[in-house]
Amino acid sequence: MGGRGWSRLLIGVALCATSAASRAESLRDALVAAYQGNPDLQGARASQRATDENVPIAQASGLPSLSGSVYYAHTIEKQANGDLDFYPSDTASASTSLNAPVYSGGGVRNSVRAAKTRVEAGQASLRSTESGVFSSVVAAYLDVTLNTAIVGLNRNNVQVLEVNLKATTDRFEIGDVTRTDVAQSNSRLALARADLRTAEANLISAREHYIQVVGHAPGDLDPAPPLAGLPASPDEAVQIALDSNPDLAAAHYATKAADYDVRSASSARMPKIAVVGSYNYTDYLGTLSPLAQAIGSLPHVSTAQVGLQATIPIYQGGGPSAQIRQAQANEGAAQDKEISVERQVIATVRADYASLQAANDNIAMNQTAVEAAALSLEGVRAENTVGNRTILNILDAEQELLNAQVKLVTARRNAYVAGFNLLAAMGKAQAKDLALDNEQGVALYDPNVHYEHVRSDRWDWHEDPKPEPDATRTVNTSAQDAKVPPQPMP
Repeated sequence: MGGRGWSRLLIGVALCATSAASRAESLRDALVAAYQGNPDLQGARASQRATDENVPIAQASGLPSLSGSVYYAHTIEKQANGDLDFYPSDTASASTSLNAPVYSGGGVRNSVRAAKTRVEAGQASLRSTESGVFSSVVAAYLDVTLNTAIVGLNRNNVQVLEVNLKATTDRFEIGDVTRTDVAQSNSRLALARADLRTAEANLISAREHYIQVVGHAPGDLDPAPPLAGLPASPDEAVQIALDSNPDLAAAHYATKAADYDVRSASSARMPKIAVVGSYNYTDYLGTLSPLAQAIGSLPHVSTAQVGLQATIPIYQGGGPSAQIRQAQANEGAAQDKEISVERQVIATVRADYASLQAANDNIAMNQTAVEAAALSLEGVRAENTVGNRTILNILDAEQELLNAQVKLVTARRNAYVAGFNLLAAMGKAQAKDLALDNEQGVALYDPNVHYEHVRSDRWDWHEDPKPEPDATRTVNTSAQDAKVPPQPMP
């Protein structure tokens, strides 16, 4: 099994393990829900199906066409000199014409090639949309868990400060502390309650954003599973991204399609050859005069013709040259766009790698800070009992512990999101990489199924049923609150 296979297996196993560990909602559940109902992803799939149709549209220009017409006329008024009436009163006719292109100067062939290449570009863009949606899901999932933890920490801090205020008030009543100590405790409690309200608002916002991205309200969320397949160096990450990033692949296919556009435009100066044929039938519906019949006119006439038609452009007012130059300019723009996307991919990968490294370092340092702040708070409380520390010292130590705890959970969230964004930039965060199809009932969307269905369709009367939205609506979800499970006080 190659490296790509191992990466897919490891990420899939990690996600499955979390899903099976408990009945709470897992990150895998959220990814599957978004994969099946996110409107951005569903819309991108529909747009890709529309792009697929450009192939049979381009092919139709090089295929035979057959048309027919019918005609009926009744003469209301006519002039005739006595019995010299040659004209029928009613005329009915039918005709058919055939045009079968034989040579079009390469225009049809290159238009079809351009359309097929743009299908490949669209499929690459669809993979990019998929990765982008998954990145949004991961960020929303981690934001909910982060803000839930912050609300819990702030509520515990409020409870601690409430106990501190009561204890300080009791000590003031017996003359052990001053009114200043009580005021400091009261002030710190008020600030903590304000911070709690802000944290609760942030949690509500995170939950509403989760609904927007995933399609349903978050329940109890499991911890996110470890990420697998992360690169060992930025150079390794860049190399993988240059080979696998879907945006870069889409830009490459767009450049290739633009080259075919130039060739197709060049065909405007070339001759065109086609086989043409026609059949005409005219019937006078028994209204042909006896005189006309006497001199040999037939009551009905039919003709059939077949031939070879060559159209040779001589002068077209400079239009073909302008079209060629326009296509060449578009090709140049596509080439520069490809380089721009390549630059962006390289910069994004390196930045995400640096963010991941920094977040991992912050986790270790903030973990140390939490442990040190907890030990410091314990010591300050002990020293306060013997008069070596003030109430303000205790309040400051409690605030330092809270700040360190918030920074720790934030660093953990940032590290995970940076890691997943790095995988997405490398082109390794699509449904097949995450092995979402390992779960029963989850079928991966294959854009080639629709493309193969329509690419050779030659019938004029085929169409799809009236489209219905595939995305999940959220209009019936309830407004979110900031409720979190109670946590033990430190």
